[in-house]
Amino acid sequence: MPTVYAALRDRLLACSSPDRGPETWTTTTALEGHTLECVAASPDRPDRVFVGTFEDGLFRSRTGGESFERLETEFVSDAVMSLAVSPHDSDVLYAGTEPSRVYRSTDGGDSWTQLTGLTALSSADEWYFPPRPHTHHVRWLEVDPFDPQRLYVGIEAGAFVLSPDGGETWLERPAGSRRDNHTLATHPEWEGRVYTAAGDGYAESTDGGETWTRSQDGLAHTYCWGLAVDPADPDAVIVSSAHGASSAHTAESAESYVYRKTGGEPWERLDDRGLPMGSGVVRAVFDTPDEEGAVYALNNQGLFVTDDFGDEWGRIGIDWDEELESQTPRGIVVLTS
Repeated sequence: MPTVYAALRDRLLACSSPDRGPETWTTTTALEGHTLECVAASPDRPDRVFVGTFEDGLFRSRTGGESFERLETEFVSDAVMSLAVSPHDSDVLYAGTEPSRVYRSTDGGDSWTQLTGLTALSSADEWYFPPRPHTHHVRWLEVDPFDPQRLYVGIEAGAFVLSPDGGETWLERPAGSRRDNHTLATHPEWEGRVYTAAGDGYAESTDGGETWTRSQDGLAHTYCWGLAVDPADPDAVIVSSAHGASSAHTAESAESYVYRKTGGEPWERLDDRGLPMGSGVVRAVFDTPDEEGAVYALNNQGLFVTDDFGDEWGRIGIDWDEELESQTPRGIVVLTS
């Protein structure tokens, strides 16, 4: 039974179905009126959902998204831009803020500790977010599935940063890494594989983020955002991308596309596969549950799923009105049981 948590700009949708049939989905709505930035959950604790907001801090549900409580934190601000639950321990949670700080909780969000030293890095003076150039933020956090102390951080905009020791030390801008990282991913079965969809293109690493290669062949739109990696194949990747920020994020001027690469082949655009793209479609966000070939996609046209890693997509049967078509999704988490 899948449950999909879809974070839109001003609400969280919790969509579930007993059999994933197109007409068997039910949807509940939470956190309406808040400005959402991210969502995180763990299959080990499906009742617990975390949502970061831009102006109201961090929320936690212990009822599978039916109700939420605002957590008391002492973050640098109430702008919680990124969240990650450790795959090693569902009580270990990371939060990234604007301005760029990283915090860790080891008790499921009840208390938090800042991982210091991030803003002391030499590149920090060059970090900035173009719409708000006086500041910057942690756009993505990813815990290495093979090493619970290894943490990957995407700064928007300015750097890819990693810590090999739980935040005691940091490595900034390793060779070949991207500067405007939006989404990071690791591979659950192949140690050392790290991937990024960034505003300055796509890149991947085979040594835990210490060096990177930039596989661009066939990728005609290089402002990348959403990212999915096939759990069965470390060389199969899907990204959403556009020519630039406006065509990626703004519904009125949107024109985004979805690409896939497999093995050593060039990127191919997934036209005519059932997933909307092109004019009027904002960049998609993706999640891959623990099902071979399955990818869920969320954009301003609705919620979609593929069972064959992008060959064919189907629309999930939830209500999607004109108001939702004007929104740019902030995140998606899929839990299966």
